[in-house]
Amino acid sequence: MPSSLPFAHLRILELASVLAGPQVGQFFAELGAEVLKIESPAGDVTRTWKTSAENAAAPAATAAGEAAVSAYFAASNWGKKSLVLDLTTAAGQAALHRLAAQADIILASYKPGDAEKLRADYATLSQESPRLVYGHLTGYGPDNARAGYDAVLQAEAGFMYLNAAGPGQPPQKMPVAMVDLLAAHQLKEGLLTALLQRERTGRGALVQVSLLDSALASLANQAASYLVTGHDPQPLGSGHPSIVPYGTVYRAANGRQLVLAVGSDGQFRQLCAALGRPEWAIDARFATNTARVAHRAELEALLTQQIATLDGDALLAELERRAVPAGAVRSVGEALSQPAAAGMLLPGRDGGRAGLRTVAFRSPAWAVAAGLSAPPALGAGAREARPTE
Repeated sequence: MPSSLPFAHLRILELASVLAGPQVGQFFAELGAEVLKIESPAGDVTRTWKTSAENAAAPAATAAGEAAVSAYFAASNWGKKSLVLDLTTAAGQAALHRLAAQADIILASYKPGDAEKLRADYATLSQESPRLVYGHLTGYGPDNARAGYDAVLQAEAGFMYLNAAGPGQPPQKMPVAMVDLLAAHQLKEGLLTALLQRERTGRGALVQVSLLDSALASLANQAASYLVTGHDPQPLGSGHPSIVPYGTVYRAANGRQLVLAVGSDGQFRQLCAALGRPEWAIDARFATNTARVAHRAELEALLTQQIATLDGDALLAELERRAVPAGAVRSVGEALSQPAAAGMLLPGRDGGRAGLRTVAFRSPAWAVAAGLSAPPALGAGAREARPTE
């Protein structure tokens, strides 16, 4: 890994599993850190989380000599080495302590109380390494031993309630583990804050992040709406509570599905011109965003009817020309196949399968990591990762 990368001097021990913690581990790996994933003899449970499509392809992949790494595991474990340690044994704990003495950051996702039983907690490990930064993910905070699962947190934090087609419709969870990803971002911020503080004080810190707090912090305008008005925001499908038209899916005459994100009255006037209905822009019901929110159903019905008569691709091109925010609804494959997405893909070595970057920011001050190693097989890299005596 090039020494010019920002975290080329850091050593990370990843005691976390599933998604949130490993996402943070890959973040540091992409920016140059040495990341050692400590796994139990059974390995990270996501190694076994395969879709039916993956299971169907498994015999062909095995015949081709490809490692049987699940797509879920691959989503968060590029650039790491794997070391198997049984932390229920004295030998495993001793090995962890030797490694921790040389580490800058530890990532953990134990339920409250479990790390102490394994002698893998911050208080124990920081005794020999006062500069250690320890990031601890929990479901509900350090005083609640309840395990945290993304789907449950999406329900409990209000996301599923809001993510319904409309009032009275069934709640739905997001199709990715959104709360885990939000918690990962919170942990990154906490760890970077602790590293900055360590530069000034020479001492590390314990950083605690819960899935619940991360989810609540991300309710943003929906939470503010409740706190300001005392009224619960209602589900609107993909629509927006305070902007219209914004987020609703329309189907054009050629079958193209598209969304609009009209955030200003000027953009709405341009939309009306593109649709061939300039009179809507001066209609008192629609001339301002406040009016459009009040007359949401009427405007949505008109838009649905008009867009259904037009070629969707031609309309999108015209909207882009007029600087009206709009886009086509794409599948995951279509999204990743866009030329603009090429920079977010991690090239597989020797023509192997590609991965997805977790780092989406760039700077001319450092290069983008190239040649990141593929997600490791269980225990792969253990020899190189043994602690120095």
